[in-house]
Amino acid sequence: MTDPVGVPSPCINVCRMSPRTGLCEGCLRTIDEIAAWSTLDDDAKRRVWDELDKRRDTLPPEERNPR
Repeated sequence: MTDPVGVPSPCINVCRMSPRTGLCEGCLRTIDEIAAWSTLDDDAKRRVWDELDKRRDTLPPEERNPR
């Protein structure tokens, strides 16, 4: 059974790209991931979410979002 809503966006409306990391300070996505989000299928979106979890774990605490 598929989820009729789909995979939610990781956006938390804090949309600033960090010059140091190249990641959005709110959701930790790259600009390419942000731009492609609306065209990705649910499997690809889940892979982005998995990558975000890994990124969050590698950043210093002050650069992690509260998610």
